[in-house]
Amino acid sequence: MNPIRLFAAVALMVASACLAAPPVLAADTVFPPGMRVGLTPLVGLVPSKSFVGFETEDHGVKVLITELPAEAYGEVANAFKANPAGAGGIKPESIETAVGLAYYTAESARDGAANVRRYSMILPGGTFSGYIAVQVPENAGKIYTDEAVRQMFASAVTRKEVPVDEQLALLPFKVNNLGDFKNVRTLAPGAAIILGDGDETKGFETAPFMVIGLIGSTPAQPDDRGRFAQQAATTIPGIRDARITVSEPIRIDGMAGYETRVDATSGKDNTPVTVVQWLRFGGQSTMRILGSAPRDVWTTAFPRFRAVRDGIQPRG
Repeated sequence: MNPIRLFAAVALMVASACLAAPPVLAADTVFPPGMRVGLTPLVGLVPSKSFVGFETEDHGVKVLITELPAEAYGEVANAFKANPAGAGGIKPESIETAVGLAYYTAESARDGAANVRRYSMILPGGTFSGYIAVQVPENAGKIYTDEAVRQMFASAVTRKEVPVDEQLALLPFKVNNLGDFKNVRTLAPGAAIILGDGDETKGFETAPFMVIGLIGSTPAQPDDRGRFAQQAATTIPGIRDARITVSEPIRIDGMAGYETRVDATSGKDNTPVTVVQWLRFGGQSTMRILGSAPRDVWTTAFPRFRAVRDGIQPRG
């Protein structure tokens, strides 16, 4: 894995910035809604309304925060240690944070016609890796300096869990029944969520779990719904040797829907599972509700899946 390529992959759209006062760290750590990675933003940075992170009010300076798989941190750390001089004139740096040693890079680049300064940092999070990318336009560089960004990077922290209410509030639909699942985890803030009896450490596949999200398309005609549902079932992640056993139209909360069931194998332990996929068709998008359970506990898991499904409502 090339850490420089990883860092450069996150592109931030920027405009010009003209700020009046040198930034200092604000008083408190701030976690963007739904994220397990937070930091103390520099003064002048406020939560962004268009991406997960912070930006200046004129949208010039941007700080993007996201999560990567747990192994990403180790791969980057090993690559940095193997090549401490860096590549392409970009020398990796290390920095101590409250959660351990982090690694970052800084480079001058172009964004369209503008000169910018880009910074990227990865830090350990246990079951995930934290990733922070910063972009500063040239005319803000005398205020948002290399040292100021480094100071902000050093303030980065992680949290083990995001409060369930915070996660649910970000979704474009209401989940009124959590089916007594032990863990709730956002897959993509504001887009999809997983409910499970397992967790990231042990894996979700060996116990019942659900994934709820939206597909940004819908069948053009009612007659296309069966084909649409079966095609969606072929893209269910993490399953192998899948065989569709049921595929039929249903009504979900008074709306047109489709139920598809699949017998398959899942996880590193090759667990035999049954998966149900419910699609609820809307105007411009389709809600997709997946429930997966080891086959020997399917009969007790299915009523829980259905209770969660029936408790999902659109936001007013």
